[in-house]
Amino acid sequence: MRDLTVDLLNHLFEYDKETGNLIWKTRPTNSMKAGEIAGSETEKGYIRIAINHKKYRAHRLVFLMHKGYLPKTLDHINGDRKDNRIENLRPATLAQNSMNRDISSKNTSGYKGVGWDKHKNKWRAVIKTSGERIHLGYFANVEEAGQVMRKAREELHGEFANHGDQ
Repeated sequence: MRDLTVDLLNHLFEYDKETGNLIWKTRPTNSMKAGEIAGSETEKGYIRIAINHKKYRAHRLVFLMHKGYLPKTLDHINGDRKDNRIENLRPATLAQNSMNRDISSKNTSGYKGVGWDKHKNKWRAVIKTSGERIHLGYFANVEEAGQVMRKAREELHGEFANHGDQ
C-alpha cells in the first residue's frame, strides 16, 4: 500500500461514519458512478476495492484514512468483516486476531475450545495463548467445561476474548 496516501484516499472517497462504507467521490471507471458505495464482497466476506488496477480490503483503506498508518494486521472487533466503521477496527497481532475468531462451524459442544475426548469419555477444554496450547482439564459436564474456558479466555485473551456467543 506504499502507493496509497491519505490524500489520495480522501480525494477518491467519502467515508460514511454510520455504515463504514467508502463512497466514490469521482467516477473511477465507466461502470461506476460518483456517489456509489465502493467495492464488492469477497468469498471470505471482506469488502474489496480496486484502485489503479490493484485490489485492497476496504477496512485497511478506512484505517489508513483515519489513522495515517497501516499496521500489519487489523481486527474487526465485532467479528463482522463487512463492518468497516473506524470504531470497529483495531491494530492487532496475528495471535490477537485469532483470539477474536468466532466459534468454528465444526464445533459440536457449543462452547469455543471445548471438544469431546472419546478416549476419556469426557469433555476436554483447551485454550491457545502465546503460541502454546494449554490443557484446562476434562469434564463430565459440557457446561462446566464451557465456564472454565470462558474464565481462562477472559484472563488470557483480555480485550480480544471472543467466546463465540456474540
